[in-house]
Amino acid sequence: MTVNATSTSAFYERASMDLSALRKQAEGLQNQLSSGSRLSRSSDNPVAASRLRTLARGNEISSVDLANANRATSDLRLADTALSTFTDYVSRVRELTVQASNGTLTGNQREAIGGELLQIHRSLYALANSRDSTGHALFGGQTAGEAYTLDGAGNAVYIGTATAEELPLGDSQSVKRGLTGPEFLNFTVGSTTTDLMALVKGLGDALMGAAADPAQAARDALAPLGEALDTVTTGQTQIGARLAWIELTNERRTTLSELHAGEEAEIGATDMAATIAELQQVMLVLEASQASFVKLASLSLFELIR
Repeated sequence: MTVNATSTSAFYERASMDLSALRKQAEGLQNQLSSGSRLSRSSDNPVAASRLRTLARGNEISSVDLANANRATSDLRLADTALSTFTDYVSRVRELTVQASNGTLTGNQREAIGGELLQIHRSLYALANSRDSTGHALFGGQTAGEAYTLDGAGNAVYIGTATAEELPLGDSQSVKRGLTGPEFLNFTVGSTTTDLMALVKGLGDALMGAAADPAQAARDALAPLGEALDTVTTGQTQIGARLAWIELTNERRTTLSELHAGEEAEIGATDMAATIAELQQVMLVLEASQASFVKLASLSLFELIR
């Protein structure tokens, strides 16, 4: 007669391994439910883990690009508001210039207009030295200090950099966060380059007595003021175009972010319903296995032959 026997130690070892595997599986499913991620380590799915790391790096870069876009938007809106004020000042200067060009005005009346023009010049100078969102010169390019300074004669002199700072928006796209003062204040009359502040100050001085014929000086200033207004308006158009470009890149970034979020969820996020069902199944098998082990372990050969 052949007797088939199973080693007691082997039986316990095999049962222990099976129960440990079930417990480990249950713990893994519980971790997925608590963390919301199907991957607890890269070795679980190296390809999926690599893609998730790529998406995470993309999200980090996108957050930096978004910060740049927000800063550029803030500075461009400040510049747009300032240029609107410049436009208002130019309109007022033209109004005063038309009045001063009238030959019936008295000298005192022209001097009063000249005094207001010099006050506007001081306001233009202060506005040209406006600050951006970080406290740097709004129209000074990349300089941290003032954009303009006054020389010994009281004329405004640009001391900023040649170009405004350019901020990356992602995907090799970038935008300048503002305009330099000369880009919207300088203009050319004939072959001579001048700027709005110099024009206003020169006209104010002329009406205060620096010109032999103040009325003619006022008439001569009307055409340059038209050029100055066109230059400021062009600057506003540039700012509006940049704001529109930033808005377009933000919309594209939002779309890509949603796509990435969907891909991350598909690759690494836990399917709650399926995971809960699987966990319940594993727990049921674990409980049944534990019960079976206890029952089998309590059996003995004497009970079988009794």
